[in-house]
This record gives sequence, C-alpha cells and structure tokens, in this order.
Amino acid sequence: MAQTTKTQQPHDTRQPAELILVLAATGKTGRRVVDRLHAAGLNVRAASRSSEVQFDWNDRATWSSALNGVSTVYVALPLTPAPVEDFVAQATAAGVRRFVALSGRGADVWETHGREMVELEDAVRHSGVEWSILRASNFAQNFDEDVFREAIMAGELILPVGGVTEPFVDVEDVADVAVALLTGENRGGRIVEVTGPESLAWGEAVAIIARESGLELRFADVSPEQYATHLLAQGLPDADAKALDTMFAEIRRGRLTEPTNGVREILGRDARTFRDYAARAAAAGAWS
Repeated sequence: MAQTTKTQQPHDTRQPAELILVLAATGKTGRRVVDRLHAAGLNVRAASRSSEVQFDWNDRATWSSALNGVSTVYVALPLTPAPVEDFVAQATAAGVRRFVALSGRGADVWETHGREMVELEDAVRHSGVEWSILRASNFAQNFDEDVFREAIMAGELILPVGGVTEPFVDVEDVADVAVALLTGENRGGRIVEVTGPESLAWGEAVAIIARESGLELRFADVSPEQYATHLLAQGLPDADAKALDTMFAEIRRGRLTEPTNGVREILGRDARTFRDYAARAAAAGAWS
C-alpha cells in the first residue's frame, strides 16, 4: 500500500492591511484626506457626526466602533473644548500606533486661543506613540467653501486685520502633507507648519478673487469695534462674535505673516499659490 504524505501549506506571513481612521471626514481637510487615501488603495475609515461610521466628540459611545481595528488616526483638533486627552488614551489602548493632528499655526505664540491649541496638541504629543502635528495658516478655501463665501457673494468682505498680511495655505496642500505624514516612514515626532508660498494683504487676496471670478468685490479693513458691530448686525451669536474677535486680535499682532517651507520639507515641491487656488475655484464655479 502506497504511503501518502500530507503537503504542508506555507505559513502566510502577510500582515493585515493597516486601517487609517479619518475624523471630521466631511470637513475641508478630512474629505480630501479620505479621497487621497482611497485613491492610493489604502484601507480607510471615514468618521464624523454625519458619516456612516459616526464619531462625535461629545458622545463617547461612538468612539469604540470608530477605533475598532485602527492603527493610524488623522484628527483635526476641535475648535471648541473636547475630551481629546481621553480619546487619545482610549485610542492607544485600542491599538492606535500613530496620530497625525491638524492644528492651527500660531499655537505657540497666540496668547489665548494658542494656549488652548497647545493643550490639545499635548494630548497627542504625550500619547506614547508616534505623532505628527500639522499647523496650518488660514485656508484659502475659507473664501469659497464657508466663513467668507457669503461676504464674497454679497460683494464686500469686512475684517479687522490692521493691514497685516497672511500666507494663505491651499487645503489641497494641507491634505497632501497630511497623507504623507499618515503613510510615510520615519515621519513622527515633528511639528510641521504649512503655509502658502507668499504673504498677501487680505485686500489683495480679494482682488485676485475678483479678477478670476469676474465679480465686483470690495475689501474693508475696519476697527475691532466696527467689526463687532457688523457681526452683531448680521445676527451672529455673541459667543461666535467673540471667538472671531479673539482670532483677529491675534492676527493683527503680525507674528504669523512669514511663509514657511513646510510643504516643500514634506512633499519636495513648492506650495500652491493663492492665484492657483482662485483660478481653480473660479473655473469650478465656486462663486457663480
């Protein structure tokens, strides 16, 4: 009788695909990060209050399902107080090994809002796992996606900037840098400041939008008192008006006007210009 031998199957040593969690996945940067990760064929979970996978800072019952099986997290640090430290602790306990956090440029110099941002950043820095923090300047897309769009469409943007310039950053660049930090090797333990390649007067930015869109636009640089009156006349809640006043008070100090090389440092190319942004947005019908 012939003896048969059992063929031993080779052991599968492949590691399961890592799962990247993107919080605030419907926001300006979040949805762009999700799109790029999907395009790269990576395993991504999009979570927000309105996504299929829900995540709410104020509803801890949503945290566990969002974190299940996740190794890397992209988080846009919330602008309002949130239990970030508790979330980070739960995430690391669940197996998260890398955080990339979007914060705001000026966290280290702003007197009030900056302290709050640093406290949020500290939760990530002290997590005990790999981390990167992305500090971005004012988004160019604030002019067409929210914040300033209504004023642009009305023909006049009124702000109390005191003549200070701003190196507006294209959110497409923010997303590109975020994805590089999420997926690259040896990227951890750094704070990257991302801005546009040039610092523009706010009125100049509005003028560029006017040229690209064909709209007749005016920019008015007003006093803080005039701006507060303007906001309240528009029906903005007092708390929101105070938050904007605080932000522009910091901007008027002029400590964040210089562009950085953060985009080139991570991506090896120059940052997109504000003119590039305005031309693309106008061509896409952003102000039509």
